Amino acid sequence: MEYAMDLMDLTERTRTSPFTLLELQPPIAVVTLNRPQALNAINQAILDDLERIFSAIRGESGGESGIRAVLLTGSGEKAFSVGADIAELLRISSIEGERLALRGQRVFSLIENCGRPVIACINGYALGGGCELALACTLRIASENARLGQPEVKIGLAPGYGGTQRLPRLIGKGAALKMLLTGEPVTAAEALRMGLVEEVAPAGELLARGERLARVIAANAPLAVRESIRAVISGCDLPLENALAQEASLFGLLCSTDDKAEGTLAFLEKRPAQWTGK
Repeated sequence: MEYAMDLMDLTERTRTSPFTLLELQPPIAVVTLNRPQALNAINQAILDDLERIFSAIRGESGGESGIRAVLLTGSGEKAFSVGADIAELLRISSIEGERLALRGQRVFSLIENCGRPVIACINGYALGGGCELALACTLRIASENARLGQPEVKIGLAPGYGGTQRLPRLIGKGAALKMLLTGEPVTAAEALRMGLVEEVAPAGELLARGERLARVIAANAPLAVRESIRAVISGCDLPLENALAQEASLFGLLCSTDDKAEGTLAFLEKRPAQWTGK
């Protein structure tokens, strides 16, 4: 399903559905899963919302809304998201299960490739599909009380939204298999040690830290940020020689942009650059 939505038409703290909140604070957008009574379990409505929001973000090639970074979090202090809504899985068939997995994978890949850095601010539990959602983000910051895990084996399933693929790419095959096969969550401190998250922050400072990081990134040339993300995501699956060739191609592409001309001139003139995203 494809969605068309203009972020400029949204007011601050817009409720896109009963389950997802979008707040525009240029240069940052804050997306909040809003099912605290269900620990922000990901139902079909949330998948619809995420697809709608990140399709709009990706579609803004010129950055019309001024959004250059996204924070993704969960409502309340208990959970980022505990994953798929188990009630929706109870009587699902094999064919329906495959369709659901493909749908979730498509939405999460959209988040991963939306053209903006997406920072997961993990408050509390990030389990199953919630952990997979965090894995699809560009960077991850966890609160001190966070717990991350892939417990699908405990209910007779395996991850379906990309966990078996993104997790080993991030933390290595052995560490990923330990998490996947035991189903046991790891603490925020352990997640930091394994490289599953990039930072750990006090619970009361999580969003503030995420915002500071987002603003640092958003102050840089938007096209350069976008292409850096693209080079890493696509290059990790290529042989080094091919990945280096792709890097050179992207470098050449950026050399022809207005932002490169402005950035180099601003550096030489010792002044802040004025980015246009062109």
